[in-house]
Amino acid sequence: MLRVLKEFCKSYKALTIMFFYMIIYLISFQYLEQREGAYHVIRFGIDAYIPFCEYFVIPYFLWFAYVAVSVIYFGMKDQEEGNKLIAFLIIGMTVFIVVSALFPNGHNLRPKTFDRDNICVRLVKWLYTIDTSTNVVPSIHVYNSIAVMIAVIRTKCLKTHPIIKAALLLLGVSIICATVLIKQHSTLDVCTACILAALVYTICYRDEYAPHHQKEIVKIKY
Repeated sequence: MLRVLKEFCKSYKALTIMFFYMIIYLISFQYLEQREGAYHVIRFGIDAYIPFCEYFVIPYFLWFAYVAVSVIYFGMKDQEEGNKLIAFLIIGMTVFIVVSALFPNGHNLRPKTFDRDNICVRLVKWLYTIDTSTNVVPSIHVYNSIAVMIAVIRTKCLKTHPIIKAALLLLGVSIICATVLIKQHSTLDVCTACILAALVYTICYRDEYAPHHQKEIVKIKY
């Protein structure tokens, strides 16, 4: 058993690193969630015009499987993309922890009452009890979803599976929309997550971005 585990760690180094990183990340996140004190209120004017829609709690919860399964799948089936995906996730999640530690933040967008009572509303209520409205910027739900979507678009594994590819991209978009539609995040959290993803993309994919950029310059000069 120990030998099998050792071989697995040797063959899938990025997955092993991600596993141990998640332990550190979850401990750090839990500490920040339980930390008491004042925080900066995050709010955009447009937040007041975004309606509450409890049905989006479904894709919101699917995010956990969306990211976990994607990391394992790409980490084993397409290690080139899997390694970049894991690096992308680790950089962004580390930035999130640092921002949350240095800039305590939260929002007060959650509804106090609900017009309806159904299974989705109950799920939202339960979510509110287990996840505080603090440490929200940038949104890790949005950032990680973007990371997975990039991997889905780039991987060769899904080249012959356009329906699966489209479904995964649609789920990613639904998760991003869910963050504001169930009032878990402000639009500012979404925007900062997109900006962070764009910056980290230039780091994780610089080996491919630079040559392409150089080719474009050559074409213009020619």
